Amino acid sequence: QVHLAESGGGSVQSGGSLRLSCAASGNIDSIDCLGWIRQAPGKEREVVAAVDNDGQMRYADSVKERFTLSHDKVERTLSLQMSSLKPEDTAKYYCAHAMGPVTTRHVDYGYWGQGTQVTVSS
Repeated sequence: QVHLAESGGGSVQSGGSLRLSCAASGNIDSIDCLGWIRQAPGKEREVVAAVDNDGQMRYADSVKERFTLSHDKVERTLSLQMSSLKPEDTAKYYCAHAMGPVTTRHVDYGYWGQGTQVTVSS
């Protein structure tokens, strides 16, 4: 079992910033992957950013240069600093765990947190 607890999120105006944090616990193997996945109403799930324990990171093209992922392997925390937010970033953001190396396929993530809402107004 893997437990993931998100915090952060909220509402912000276009161009603003927010920070999401995730605390992971449970049976996380040394080669596993943690990521942030978002889903907006009527849209496909999107892996926004992900990292594995080797430090390999991946970002969705839609957030490159705006979002920064950080991972503390000792504390088992995952943070997502989001800057220059746009209305299209509005979604529910989930912290999620996948077994194995970094992946951008949302179907690879077997454990998910409850999610936190991010709303960006224009």
